[in-house]
Amino acid sequence: MALLGRRNTLPIVREAPPGFYLDGGAHGEILLPGRYIPAGARPGETMDVFVYRDSEDRLVATTETPRAMIGEFASLRVVSWRPGIGAFLDWGLEKDLLLPLRELAASVRPGGWVLVYVNLDERSDRIVASARLDRWLDLTPPDYKEGQPVKLIVSGRTPLGYRAIINQAHGGLLYRAELAGPLFEGEQLDGFIRTIRPDGKIDLGIDPAGHLRIAPLGERVIEALKAAGGRLPYHDGSPPEEIRAALGMSKKAFKQAIGALYREQRIRIDPDGIRLRKVS
Repeated sequence: MALLGRRNTLPIVREAPPGFYLDGGAHGEILLPGRYIPAGARPGETMDVFVYRDSEDRLVATTETPRAMIGEFASLRVVSWRPGIGAFLDWGLEKDLLLPLRELAASVRPGGWVLVYVNLDERSDRIVASARLDRWLDLTPPDYKEGQPVKLIVSGRTPLGYRAIINQAHGGLLYRAELAGPLFEGEQLDGFIRTIRPDGKIDLGIDPAGHLRIAPLGERVIEALKAAGGRLPYHDGSPPEEIRAALGMSKKAFKQAIGALYREQRIRIDPDGIRLRKVS
């Protein structure tokens, strides 16, 4: 049976003037409009499609992929606002996605962006968005390992740093002290599991933890030095954002990496930067 709000591989049942009709199982035949039909496709074959409801509430298929499917978080642009109804969001399909009034967490405006979770409203059987993010986070104890790489979406600020959604499932915290600069809600970035506390809370970082990160970050510094002719103008007084932009690491990670390289006698640390040592 075709799953609403997800990609499906469905057989082509027949061709008609509006397009192809696909076998949706218990949902019956689902129209794939002609503008989405690839050249050479014919009845008897299968199509990889996304299934949702059109403006008349009919099930329809498309070969386009939305920016988020059911069960996913994403930052989407607000297209319009309708009093008493809610906001409509651009999720990459012809019909905009509704963010109902009851699912708002803060005010939104056309042209702005909002981080939402895409879900199926059981009352209407329609795909809708929710900005009440906490209710959709997975509260099952995670089986992450310390140092494990993860995908993050920034979901808000705290006095200590930023909340982040981990692998489209759990919540965690990025500490401000480890960051080169501010982040914005909806920003996607690669990160790492720092620690999982006894109470289940997860601390995150944007560099690998401990000794696991020093060697590869040190090699990154060496490669940057070689590319720059043997000298880089970064030191203890350099702004964190400059180090992040040039080397892709936090200032804390940079200091740890060059400290290890200095002890290995691979670099020289001067007041105005770092230099490669000549190999004798």
